[in-house]
Amino acid sequence: QWHLVESGGGLVQPGGSLRLSCTPSGFNLEYYAIAWFRQAPGKEREGVSCISGNDATLKYEDSVKGRFTVSRDISKNTAYLQMSSLKPEDTGLYFCAAVLYEDSDYVTLDPKEYYYWGQGTQVTVSS
Repeated sequence: QWHLVESGGGLVQPGGSLRLSCTPSGFNLEYYAIAWFRQAPGKEREGVSCISGNDATLKYEDSVKGRFTVSRDISKNTAYLQMSSLKPEDTGLYFCAAVLYEDSDYVTLDPKEYYYWGQGTQVTVSS
């Protein structure tokens, strides 16, 4: 069954950086809308960032704007979430998800619209 695999999480001090990777198993990410979500203990899953199938539309949750960057490398069939200036409140289990839309400009941070998911990678920001 097709799915996604996240990597790159870990323990980092406040102000530090991490780059998360999202690699598909069984399919090519090209043309797929990709989103990153996170879930902290006791909280609901929230959308962090997303990129449209044609890479033209990027969206960020307000608290990560200017600190996180979403991207895709077709040659490596991998999507990334570059996270900088990390804060303790960024701590959580980070998931990537993918869906194929007919409109390659369209993308959303609504988790209900995503079909393929990974198991998540833990990010802990603590001193």
